[in-house]
Amino acid sequence: MKLNDYGELNQSQLMSYCGLNNVKHKPIIDELVEKGLIIRFEEPWGEQNRIIKYRVSEKGKEIVASILEPYELLFPRSEKKKHEDSR
Repeated sequence: MKLNDYGELNQSQLMSYCGLNNVKHKPIIDELVEKGLIIRFEEPWGEQNRIIKYRVSEKGKEIVASILEPYELLFPRSEKKKHEDSR
């Protein structure tokens, strides 16, 4: 869900935001890629280096929406609730 919130993140950011260890938990990320829930891509960095980045796939977005929408109806995020209350 963090990836859905941020759009795209490099591998270190993704692991850090999710509280995961780069080495120990990388198989979790690999499995999400294999299942088509997130997309792994490389972005050039400098002349010879590349950064591995991830973004949520359409399939992943559908799953996140199916989980978050009902939850947020019951427990709205404070910013969203403040906006609705001010109407």
